[in-house]
Amino acid sequence: MGANTSHISDLSNNQSLKTLVGTESISENDPFWNQLISFTFISPTSSGDSKLLEEVVVPLAKTLVHNNPRTGNFGALVKIFLARTKELKISTECQDQLFIWQAHNALFLIRCLLKVFIREMSEEELQQQFSYQERAPGSYKQDLLEELLSNLIHLIVEVPLLDITYSILFEAVTTLLVLFSYQLFHKEILRNGIIYQHIMKGRCLSLTSRLVKTLLYNFIRQEKCPPPSSHVFEPKDDGGLLYGLASGVASGLWSVFTLGGAGSKAGIDEEHNPLPLSNQSLLLLLVLANLTDGPDWPNPYRQAITCFRNTQDTSSSAEQPHSFQINFNSLYTALCERQRSDQATLLLYTLLHQNANMKTYMLSRTDMDNLVLPILEILYHVEDRNSHHVYMALIILLILTEDDTFNRSIHEVVLKNITWYSERSLTEISLGSLLILVVIRTIQFNMTRTRDKYLHTNCLAALANMSAQFRSLHQYAAQRIISLFALLSKKHNKVLEQATQSLRGRQGDNTALPDYAQDLNVIEEVIRMMLEIINSCLCNSLHHNPNLVYALLYKRELFEQFRTHPSFQDIMQNLDTVIGFFGQRLEQAGSDLSVERVQEVIMKGAQALPTDRLKLSLVSTLRHPSAMRLQGVTRSRENLPPTSPQGDVSAPS
Repeated sequence: MGANTSHISDLSNNQSLKTLVGTESISENDPFWNQLISFTFISPTSSGDSKLLEEVVVPLAKTLVHNNPRTGNFGALVKIFLARTKELKISTECQDQLFIWQAHNALFLIRCLLKVFIREMSEEELQQQFSYQERAPGSYKQDLLEELLSNLIHLIVEVPLLDITYSILFEAVTTLLVLFSYQLFHKEILRNGIIYQHIMKGRCLSLTSRLVKTLLYNFIRQEKCPPPSSHVFEPKDDGGLLYGLASGVASGLWSVFTLGGAGSKAGIDEEHNPLPLSNQSLLLLLVLANLTDGPDWPNPYRQAITCFRNTQDTSSSAEQPHSFQINFNSLYTALCERQRSDQATLLLYTLLHQNANMKTYMLSRTDMDNLVLPILEILYHVEDRNSHHVYMALIILLILTEDDTFNRSIHEVVLKNITWYSERSLTEISLGSLLILVVIRTIQFNMTRTRDKYLHTNCLAALANMSAQFRSLHQYAAQRIISLFALLSKKHNKVLEQATQSLRGRQGDNTALPDYAQDLNVIEEVIRMMLEIINSCLCNSLHHNPNLVYALLYKRELFEQFRTHPSFQDIMQNLDTVIGFFGQRLEQAGSDLSVERVQEVIMKGAQALPTDRLKLSLVSTLRHPSAMRLQGVTRSRENLPPTSPQGDVSAPS
């Protein structure tokens, strides 16, 4: 590289890089190093260019691996970087942009080389690459790998985020991600790995809470790449130093080194509006949080994530290990804004599931629609999202619906003009009714496409958790509940008919029959779950839901066949009572009733129905992760029978 601008196509023939990876040992005091790290690199802005960069770096890195035991040049490069990190904070305060630029370039080279090293060798062999170095007489042997890890964390937590430090902070976070990528190449958990030991028990341990807090604030701030005006060096005609601090890695390379982060199609939007430091900080935070516990020590980074408190929390509760305070309002806002990213959804799930302080704060918010709507939109566009993103969104809903206050409050939030819901124009609907619509739509999509048992189970569990608190259901939401039951009823009849015909047509035939009994069992379990959801609503809030009673009466014939079915007799008692009670009142009101008149009869009847006539339904709250194991509601993907997503219930004319 050197003092001139470098393009990807020039790298393989770059003399400075050839010297670095060559056979000659270069002293740390050699002027070569200043020349090497004084370069401009025009970063790739497309996946093709990014792949080309890797293809160019690989042979250079392999040559260095071969020669480094004799030259120690990689260790020397690391020392050059480490020497500069000690002055970075002062350089930032003094606006010494040249110093910061060179430190960034050195780290960029280290990171590109490490990415190849990690793919090609074990951790022990990697540590040897750091140890090949000349030592002055009487000096102690330095563990450069641990020194690098420690300095990277110090850099992240101590250097302020400014335009001139953006790229080096990004590089520090990304280099840590690269070092953690060893786990990607091993099936077993690397509890005894060198890097794991350093990060969990070494000098880095004391910085745990500061690192987690800094990464969270990087995510909260969502700083974009600095504009071109912040470039350190502007182009010159004489071919001198040409470098734009922000035009480098942060504008494009970041997407290459995500290390397999499960991005969804929404990532395309992020490329047009890149937040590389925020994204990488979030990825590193999630990696740290999900490191496994040691044999006799817990993961300190998970401890920090699970126990941090609000800056406004002045309680004198016992201080937990690695605890800190952060602004919950800022974090909540960032989480609401970033749910198009599955990494942000995973962070939201982690906090709801493991941080009781954050969960309590979220459930106390009066603007829960800002959080719930993006989650519902993920489920609504299930075809465009990867399965992990959909699962996380659904589990988040399941966790939220464990709280009765949440289940009540969502029916009090009125939304207008939900533009992304295209099946029907929703000019005004409660958040609760919209949630029901989206979950039912997800169930129907699952029945026709993915047929995934856990998705099915958790959708039904969320509806069951909410059912006792259904309030003022929108007409369309009530119709869709009965419509889903109609689909299941139709499928039940179809499978029953197929089983009967198969038995008649195979008399004397010893070949194996299709497992219709299993199909029927699964469908009947789901039907029972739907009946329990309807029953729970009728028992606990019938007078709040005239639209559900209306839809139930309009499709009353659907329930006839289940009245005498041994699997449903107990749960059909309440439905029979409601259908009979309101049916009799409608007969007494006369014939040719208008919709408005029917609704009036239902509302008056709801007030008159004695509560002791309904057998109280006890639907236990289904919690994550136990809800994943609901008995028999669903089964394996290959066995779940398909159905049709049709069957809307329309109001009588």
